[in-house]
Amino acid sequence: MPSILEFLRTRRTYRRFLPKPVPDAVLREALEAARIASCGSNRQTLKYALVQSPAAVAEMNRLVRWAAYLPPAQGYPKAGETPTAFIAVFQDESLPGVNDTDAGLALGSLTAAAWAYGVGSCIMGNIDRAQIKTLLGLSDRERLRLHSVVALGYPAHQSHLVPMREGSTPYYLDENRDYCVPKRPMSEILLADL
Repeated sequence: MPSILEFLRTRRTYRRFLPKPVPDAVLREALEAARIASCGSNRQTLKYALVQSPAAVAEMNRLVRWAAYLPPAQGYPKAGETPTAFIAVFQDESLPGVNDTDAGLALGSLTAAAWAYGVGSCIMGNIDRAQIKTLLGLSDRERLRLHSVVALGYPAHQSHLVPMREGSTPYYLDENRDYCVPKRPMSEILLADL
């Protein structure tokens, strides 16, 4: 069994997927991981929408934007490489204590649970929120704020951590169209060690 750090090194963002549906049981386990994630004062202000029918997934694909650092020809999945499911993450503003920290904790749990089954993910914030709420039949729910959407599927590429060069953080593709993700060294991020 790999160490937790090795697991986290490979649980990267994936943007091209195999045309193989993710089983419903795996998607529901990822949702369960999000549901039970830690949250401030145990307020539990997040809600979710699962999109897995091929027609709804195709519609959702039109409403999301991919890989801002790359030209669309490189960063957008081509036909046959699109995700096979999405989970929309909502913040219920009718409940007290809505915050982005709780959303981050839930997203981390959701994507880790999916990766335990080899299902890659891409957390997306560059999305058409109004149209997605309409697609989901939730446009009349004004206090339901669409935080993000998670694209899910079995990866069709690899993603590697690489040392940062000259302070450059943008990810890039190598000669195999695999993602290279620069990370700052520990010496640069550890501010104190008392």
